[in-house]
Amino acid sequence: MDLVKQLGPLLAAEAAAEAYGVGVEPAELEQAVWLRLLERTRDTGPPPHPARWLRCAVRAEVRGARRRARREVPYDPMAGGPLSGPESHPAEHAALTAETRRTLRAAVRRLPGRCPALLAAMLSRSDLTYREIARQLGMSQGSLGPVRSRCLACLRRMLTAEVAAPEPWGKER
Repeated sequence: MDLVKQLGPLLAAEAAAEAYGVGVEPAELEQAVWLRLLERTRDTGPPPHPARWLRCAVRAEVRGARRRARREVPYDPMAGGPLSGPESHPAEHAALTAETRRTLRAAVRRLPGRCPALLAAMLSRSDLTYREIARQLGMSQGSLGPVRSRCLACLRRMLTAEVAAPEPWGKER
């Protein structure tokens, strides 16, 4: 099929870019999109704008993967059923929560510019208001939201890259 040759590289790139953010293998995402394309061509023929359709299909599959991940419940074969949540293994949950907090705070400290101070203030246990944070950092209160958004986007990219490739240059330790 000519459409497969045409869309193959684009789908591989889109799947690689989107998959790790939701914890899905790129190959699984590609397979789901190819299946979606096959079903569409069988029912209504090829899409009029294949590249645009493919990007939309990848995003739709990613949204579906996110929804499924929120609904999934870990299964404990020793207990004979699904785990009921963090209360089923309180020590493990506490250790994982502490490790997540340490990882998050370490990543926040590596952010550029004002980001470490701003996000540290927002993550503070004292639950500061925007006015208090602005006064503490010497910033206008109106600029906190946009700066916070840029900092969170940077943090998201940093953590996504670390999850996708935790070892530098693919080397094992």
